[in-house]
This record gives sequence, C-alpha cells and structure tokens, in this order.
Amino acid sequence: MRSSPHIVSDVMTHTVVAVGRDAPFKDVVKLMQEWKVSAVPVLAGEGRVIGVVSEADLLLKEEFRDSDPDRITQMRRLSDLAKAGGMTAADVMSTPAVTVHSDASLAQAARIMAQRKVKRLPVVDDEGLLDGVVSRADLLKVFLRTDDEIAEEVREILTSLFPAPPEPVRVDVTDGVVTLTGRVRDTSLVPVVTRLVRSVEGVVDVDLALSGGMRLRDPG
Repeated sequence: MRSSPHIVSDVMTHTVVAVGRDAPFKDVVKLMQEWKVSAVPVLAGEGRVIGVVSEADLLLKEEFRDSDPDRITQMRRLSDLAKAGGMTAADVMSTPAVTVHSDASLAQAARIMAQRKVKRLPVVDDEGLLDGVVSRADLLKVFLRTDDEIAEEVREILTSLFPAPPEPVRVDVTDGVVTLTGRVRDTSLVPVVTRLVRSVEGVVDVDLALSGGMRLRDPG
C-alpha cells in the first residue's frame, strides 16, 4: 500500500481564495493581505482559471508611480507598463496562468515552480476548473515524514529487488538520511536501489554500504 505522498492532490490546499476578472485593484490587494498569500487565481465563468495576480504584478503600479521611463524602457517593458495602469484583476494578471493538474508528481510541480519562478500553482482539473492550490510550503510537507515511515517504504523496495539476500540488508534512517548496509547477490542492481530510494518522498540523502555475494545473472 502506498504510504508516501506522491502527487499534488496529496499535499495541495483545497480551500482557495480567488477573484473574478472584474475585481478592483485595491480589493485584490486587500484579499491577499487578509489571506496572507502571495498570489491569487483569476476565474471566469464557473471557475475556469484564466490568469494569476501575484504581488509582483501589483507592485508594478508602485514601481512606475513617479518614474518617466525612456523610450527603450517603454518598448522593453510595454506589458509591465500596461499592468502599472491597471484597475482590475484582468488588467494586471499574468496570463495564461501557470497551472498544474492534481495527479502531477510533486517533482513535476517543483520543476514548474522553479522554471517559471512562481511560489504557488493553481491546481486545475481536465476542464481547467480550479481544484486547489499547491505552494512551495505544501511541497516541503514530504520532509515532515518520520524516519520510521521512510524506513518502512525503503524496506518494501529492497524486498522487491532482493527477495532472498545472503543476509538481511540493514536499513537505518536518521533525519531523512537513509543508510543501507549488508550483502546482496546482484550488485548490478545497486544503482537501481539508489535511484528508487532517492525517489522516496522525504529522503534527504542515501548512503550505501552494500557488498556483493554470488551473482544471480551475468550483467552482460
């Protein structure tokens, strides 16, 4: 039975604050302050995500308040200047919205956040309707798993790869660092073990001290 959270729906926040496209600028600021969030999805129709308003989008109004940008800056930051004069959520939102599906892996969500430089992702269904929000803090929840939970999942991996080892492989987990010691018959599987153990949610690092016994098959 799967014990670790592997997908976005396992960690996402279901209660989400969002705004309509006609929400006034100051109302958006107030809502973000009240809910202590750095961005809010913008919805149209019955809940389809059409954009996201972030703190960065809103701060453009302050950045350009008393400035008189030269022509080069105007051409280079035309979109930002338009947002600086915005009055509603639709005026200042970033679109299309950067979203993720609830069945995406946590690694996929983390990569999207890193690549697109965002802190939160609206979670949408197949129709593009808002289902929740996942944040950087949500993704870090996996590191709250106990060492015992991690060790149990690692033992399941070892049992499937080494059903009859020459001696039991010892699994020790301390602060998320997994240490494996013992003898295995097929050392060609050690890189596979490393990869699979690193993929266990909550693992910080892996230290292997596995020695070989009689080989079950010729790796060539």
